[in-house]
Amino acid sequence: MRKPREPKSNRRRRNKMAEIVEKYNTKCPGVKRLMREAIELAEATEEYCARPLEDNLFEWHFTVQGPKGTEFEGGIYHGRILLPKEYPMHPPHIILLTPNGRFEINKKICLSISGHHPETWQPSWSIRTALLALIAFMPTPAEGTIGSLDYTPAERKILAKKSTNWSCSQCGEIKLLLSSTAAKPLTEEEQSVLNQIAFKGEDDQSSKPPPPTEEETPEPELQVLESTEPVTGFLDQLTEILVALLVGAIGIFIYRRWNAFYAEAETEL
Repeated sequence: MRKPREPKSNRRRRNKMAEIVEKYNTKCPGVKRLMREAIELAEATEEYCARPLEDNLFEWHFTVQGPKGTEFEGGIYHGRILLPKEYPMHPPHIILLTPNGRFEINKKICLSISGHHPETWQPSWSIRTALLALIAFMPTPAEGTIGSLDYTPAERKILAKKSTNWSCSQCGEIKLLLSSTAAKPLTEEEQSVLNQIAFKGEDDQSSKPPPPTEEETPEPELQVLESTEPVTGFLDQLTEILVALLVGAIGIFIYRRWNAFYAEAETEL
């Protein structure tokens, strides 16, 4: 009985992995880890997909579906993941390429699972963890972090519709990159990460003071200026006294000088 032919896509991926094996030192922990993750993420899902570039194992392109029940629902967003040579000890950098209204495009964004926060990164996290965290971060408040945008829900919905027609110069039409395959269930660690993100979003929202209503809007207090007339009158009187004393002193000085001059004149005569 003849074996069924292997799909071309599988053969192509297997050939790419063989090329990677020849190009990189497979004894390097980072290379071994990325090769394993490339195999795990080889099949696209309905939520996300990611794969390394053909000529660079340390740069990946990814595509994620906008989270359901948010203004990003129905959107498809594409981006890059730049991995350091020290991965997984150091976190990756994440760059969005598709306009989305939450993150700036072509700029490394600031997330707790990205290169901007190496202090919160865990080596046990993976590219899949980063993608799940990115999806969870999208509906959270921007809070002025690096690479964040604060578009209105209406503007984000418009961008979500436009995103389905976006195309990557290297990957092609991004709407064709996802599949109908359901993603595998979350691990306990991944669920913990997503719970922390959800808690942070709720905490940021609750920490904002609610806008005052018309009834609660405080009325401006009228400032009552105290009269300064008593102080002004006292200063005027003091000035007059000082001027009088000064004039008297000048008069006495002139009178004495005049008497001395007159006495000298009589003596000479």
